[in-house]
Amino acid sequence: MKIQKASLFALYAVLELASDPERQLSATDIADKYGISTHHLAKILRTLVRSKLVQAVRGAGGGYRFTGIINRTTLLDVIELFETLESELDTPSPGNHAGGAIIEELQSITREIDDLTKAVLDTITLETALNSSRQRAKL
Repeated sequence: MKIQKASLFALYAVLELASDPERQLSATDIADKYGISTHHLAKILRTLVRSKLVQAVRGAGGGYRFTGIINRTTLLDVIELFETLESELDTPSPGNHAGGAIIEELQSITREIDDLTKAVLDTITLETALNSSRQRAKL
């Protein structure tokens, strides 16, 4: 499984905003902190606003703030806003050739890995991820 840049950038933004839900940050503030394109992040933030995880605040001093439920929103919830997680293994159809059984087995294994990855991402809430990052920062 490969997570797209949009999903990764969305996780940066959501976790940054969720770390202090009372704080408002601009797209530029977040983009500069993580070294990503402000233009690209602004598009991602629009999706997060539509999903109601983030609220856009207009005007002077405006920006974005987290409005989701930190202890119920999972990493998978955020990622699935931007992509469907499917196997990245690019294999031919098993067909009737000699390698068909091996191809089928590899496809089965990659599907199982994807399922396990999704299950793990679905158990990690934003709160858990933030608590873990705070613990690492103390070390």
